[in-house]
Formats: sequence, structure tokens, C-alpha cells
Amino acid sequence: MNNAAPIIKGLDVAKIREDFPILSETVYGKPLTFLDTAASAQKPKSVIEAETRLYETYYANIHRGVYKFSQDATEAYEATRETVKDFIGAAKSKECLFVRGATEGINLVAQTWGRANLKEGDEIILAELEHHSNIVPWQMVAEERGAKIRVIPMLEDGSLDMEAYAGLLNERTKMVAVAHISNSIGTLNPVKDIIRMAHSAGALVLVDGCQAAPHMKIDVQDLDADFYAFSAHKAYGPTGIGVVYGKEALLDKMPPWQGGGDMISTVTFEKTTYNDLPHKFEAGTPNIAGGIAVDEALKYITALGFDNIHAHEMALLDYATKELSAFNSLKIIGTAKEKGALISFTMEHAHPHDIGTILDRQGIAVRAGHHCAQPVMDRFGVPGTVRASFGIYNDTTDVDRLVAGLKKVTDIFG
Repeated sequence: MNNAAPIIKGLDVAKIREDFPILSETVYGKPLTFLDTAASAQKPKSVIEAETRLYETYYANIHRGVYKFSQDATEAYEATRETVKDFIGAAKSKECLFVRGATEGINLVAQTWGRANLKEGDEIILAELEHHSNIVPWQMVAEERGAKIRVIPMLEDGSLDMEAYAGLLNERTKMVAVAHISNSIGTLNPVKDIIRMAHSAGALVLVDGCQAAPHMKIDVQDLDADFYAFSAHKAYGPTGIGVVYGKEALLDKMPPWQGGGDMISTVTFEKTTYNDLPHKFEAGTPNIAGGIAVDEALKYITALGFDNIHAHEMALLDYATKELSAFNSLKIIGTAKEKGALISFTMEHAHPHDIGTILDRQGIAVRAGHHCAQPVMDRFGVPGTVRASFGIYNDTTDVDRLVAGLKKVTDIFG
């Protein structure tokens, strides 16, 4: 175990931790060691204060009021859309739709684009390592439209079999939906190659960017992604809001998903005409406070610099991998050469839930289970794994505490 100073690769972690109030809390009398950022990241003060400031000083519904508070709230909410545009490299802010999260964003595309374009015999390609949110919506629309699901298999290290992928593409392929980074085992997929190959076959591509957007610079135009979805709560922002990007030409042709206020242009009992982008897809009163707070979250991590974030998290991943590999009873699941900042593992004689419970008593928060990725667990023949995932506020001290906690697990289970 390394007793030297924590790894600092471009990030002042001690200073960053001061911005996150919850990290000063204790659990069972132990300092909180939060290693579950892949599930949901903790929030800096600037994000928390942005929501509080709205509710305390200028809250009103948006897009409809002519009075000052409504105008101020609308301006702040729409300013976030501009920030999102820059954050993901979109050409226009109207290509960035606010949704409840990536799950809703994927469902939106599946239910609108899918219903309008899929027909019997068409094929949708998914990867074996997908989160359930990028499987079930496609299964639902495929069943409805008579389309078929095809699956890109994984190799033994958890990387995708790109030769198999090439063999799946054909004239019936209409959509490829794939994670940028696997939430369960951390594999960083070659999405630019995946998109290029899909486009050559005449198919569109949706990328689930939940695990990528907070950790690496995203440029949807460079990727040439047709759709790209991510959730704010994994990017140090609030829950209940996310983004799905879509190319303007595609969004223009897609029918609305939900009906209600703000998504209309005119309404009569005979006929309704719909609003322009992005509002056509944003029915009803949105998560106003969340939308405004997202602006602070994205600006916070952008100010740190994605090169700095990546260097720090990869150094931390490397350190953790070496430390965990020293356990004879521990097996890392997912050893692809290119990975995100998380480690998924099992231990002999100990169920993941038992490991998670023992670690919890030491103040260590990890995720235990199938991580909403049951096909991945089936592929590796395990009921679930323990997942330790890292963020901008983690350092080697957190890894050392995890290692000490796992030694307690071996003392109990052998």
C-alpha cells in the first residue's frame, strides 16, 4: 500500500473536496469514502446553491410569464442549454433536449424515431455490455414494430468484438445503440469507429454517454453521433434532469413524444400544430431548478479541465488496479485496455452484497449487484460484482481505505 501523498495529476483534490459538503460527513464514526460516482456523483456547493437561490429569490414558471421572475428564470434555464451545447460540441442549442435523464432520452428516441421509422424485419444492434436503459426501450419498440435485436458480443476482457460487429451490419440495420463507457465494467468503446461503420451501412447511432460526459471531453460533431444522451446527476449535477442531443434534421422529422403545454404552436379541437425545436419535445413544466443548477455543474467540471480530470482518474484507476490485483481471492471483471474510472470485481467465498455491507460499516460506499446490466453478469457467469468508481474528489487515500476494508472481508470469509 502506498503511504505517500495522494496522486495529484492536474487536480487539487484537497481543494475540490472542500467544495463538496457531504464529503465531510462520517458514516458509523468513520470518514466517508465515496466510491459510487458511477451511480450518482456528489454535488458541489455551487450546484446546491443555484437551486436554493432560485427558490429563495426569483422562482417562477418559465417560457410563459411576462413578469420579471418568470423572465429571469427563463433566461437562466435557457442559458444552461447554451452551456450544454458547448459542453458536448453540438452545432446548435436547439439540438439539446432537456429530459428527466438519459433513460428518458433513450426512450424518447426509441418511441419517436423508432415508431416512425422501424418496420418489420428491420434490425437494431445493441452491445452486450449495455445498461438496461439502452436495452429495454429498444426491445419494446422492436416488439411493437416487428424489428429484431442483434447483439455485439464481448471478448473475454470486456471489450467489444468489432469483427463480429462488422458482420452484424447489413441493409436491414437501422439503429445502433451503444454505451460510450460501460457502467458495469468500465470498457471505453471505440464509438467513433462504431458510428463510422454504422453510417457506412446506412444506420443511425445513439450513444449512451452517462459514464463518459463527466470524465472526458465530448464532441458530438467530431463523433458524428446522431443521438447522444447523458444524465446530469452523474455529472455532479441534480437528479431528475438530463440531455438527449439529436441532429437537427432528424429531430425536425420526428413526431413529438408527449403532449401538453409548451410543445404546441396552436391548439384547436380539430387540430394541433407543434412548437419549434427544442420545445416540441419538452411538454409541461420542466425541472426548472435542476435545469438552472446543471449550468453550474457543467461549468464546474469544465473549469477543472478534461485533460486534468482524465489524467487524475486514469492514474487513480491504475493505482487501484494494482492494489486490488494483489488480493489472491479477488478477480477484476472487465480488463479492457481502454477503460473509464471504475473497477468491477468479485471475491471468492463472499457475495457482492456481503462485501458491500462490510465496507459500509467502514464508511466505504461502493455499489454491489448487477448494476442494471444483467447480460454482462450472465456473460461472465457471476450473480453480480462489487463496483468501485472514482470521481474528481477521490484520491489514493480512498483506495487505501478500500484495500483495508477488503482485508476485513478476507478476514471474515477467508
